[in-house]
Amino acid sequence: MPTVDVINLENQKVGSVELSEEVFAAEVNENLLYESVRHYMAGQRKGLASTKTRHEVAGSGKKLWKQKGTGRARMGSIRSPLWRHGGTVHGPQPRDYSYRLNKKMVLGALRSALSAKLRDGELRVVEGFTLADPKTKNFAAKLAKLDAAASVLLVESGENRNLSLGSRNIPGVKLVSSKEVTTYDLLKHKNVFLSKSAAEKLSEGLK
Repeated sequence: MPTVDVINLENQKVGSVELSEEVFAAEVNENLLYESVRHYMAGQRKGLASTKTRHEVAGSGKKLWKQKGTGRARMGSIRSPLWRHGGTVHGPQPRDYSYRLNKKMVLGALRSALSAKLRDGELRVVEGFTLADPKTKNFAAKLAKLDAAASVLLVESGENRNLSLGSRNIPGVKLVSSKEVTTYDLLKHKNVFLSKSAAEKLSEGLK
């Protein structure tokens, strides 16, 4: 089992914690990481692109001129796709881009992402995010002591109002619960700080 140092918000070592080898020392599967990120991003797409067909564009449905005798090509409607301002043929319509990914693949990708972060020294365990107040300035000072990079992912096991309020206005910082952490978030942020309780929950829940 990998043993990880536990630090406090003053960046001082206060102990250590043993994490599951299956979760934090797993083989990094880059294919799984790619599929998981692709799945997440597909679910975030709005899919709102929309064009109007000949039945939806503005314009009269009256026949423009009689069928025969004018010398001109026959034409039934001003809304024909052949005409300027006419309808669009086979254009994009609102759709859902999300798709289902096998649960084993999702969990495997999470294990790979956590293992990669720990291997690269970008994952640290914090004793607890206990803050005296919800002031952003005070929490930013705590992050500075932790030598945090420009992008930071904070993972907490439960609700922490002071942490939520204190971190939400800091650029590059995102707070998620241990139940909602995604492969995309882990890979997007340079540093990952887990509370000790969150690390233990992930260690047990992702086996």
